[in-house]
Amino acid sequence: MFEIGIVEEFEAVLSLEGDFGLATRLHGHTYKVQVVVQGDALDETGVLYDISKLRDSLKDILSHLHYQNLNELDEFEDLNPTVENVSKYIYERIGLALGVEVRGLKVTVWESPSAFASYWRE
Repeated sequence: MFEIGIVEEFEAVLSLEGDFGLATRLHGHTYKVQVVVQGDALDETGVLYDISKLRDSLKDILSHLHYQNLNELDEFEDLNPTVENVSKYIYERIGLALGVEVRGLKVTVWESPSAFASYWRE
């Protein structure tokens, strides 16, 4: 199996609902986002998926989140903007942007250098 990936960042503020201690207050993160695409076969040019197209798609998705209050976005109106929900949000949009069938797709979002969440399906 082949695997390619990219990493980008965005900054946003949020506040969490529930028993999250200080994180229930408005606070910010510099999020790091990794997207990994897996597949069994390369195309006729020898690539699994064009990395520059993948990067452009991710940058476009993240531009909607960059310098935003996640709680104020329609996409998180009924969702707590946890790092888990942010990773699923990005996963769903990057999957649509790919426009091709891949075997595996995984999105990992770090909210700090030591805390992350991932969402994937095979």
